[in-house]
Amino acid sequence: MTLTSPAPLSSAPAETTSHAPQEPQLFVPKYGQMLGADANGILVLDEFTLDPAAARKDQHRFRTALASVALTLRRLVALRVFIAVVAVANLPLFLMSTGWWIYAVSLALVIGVHAAVNWLNKHEPRVKQRHELELHLHRERSDNYRKVRDAVKFVVDSPARVNEHLYLELLHAKRVALHLASGTVALLDTSDDAAWKVRIVRELPAAA
Repeated sequence: MTLTSPAPLSSAPAETTSHAPQEPQLFVPKYGQMLGADANGILVLDEFTLDPAAARKDQHRFRTALASVALTLRRLVALRVFIAVVAVANLPLFLMSTGWWIYAVSLALVIGVHAAVNWLNKHEPRVKQRHELELHLHRERSDNYRKVRDAVKFVVDSPARVNEHLYLELLHAKRVALHLASGTVALLDTSDDAAWKVRIVRELPAAA
């Protein structure tokens, strides 16, 4: 009869050992879900799918719009350089020439340079605003872009990085570092041609 008394003592350690492996599972990430043990501490912050056909169209539209903006800005800079060259060349032309006609030419150049600079100062902001509006419309018409933008804003909280450049980098490179300080990376899986999968993951530091 004395052998039955240690039974509760042996059952108690058995319960503690059975619950011990479940203690690490009490940790719940603030965002996303943990991958399996073979993922080496990778936290999935967000996961969604993209339409491949629409993504290919977005690449063409965004690149065309960005090229148009760059070309327009280069033309405006070239026009300002030309106006500056004309303005600087007016002084030696006036000093090295004689006759009453040089006064008329110099006055015409001064008036022309002044009018051109005023026109540029008034027209350049409108040109930039028109191109920015065009890019904004491309963003808002793209369901894929909105998915990436909302996911990155929610996870990384850096709206300044959410632009067409990041979106194009993701579609081109299939792996984009969103936040280097915290090790956040966006991964694009194109194995399924019907639906591309995007995962935003973060590598958790290993416990010491």
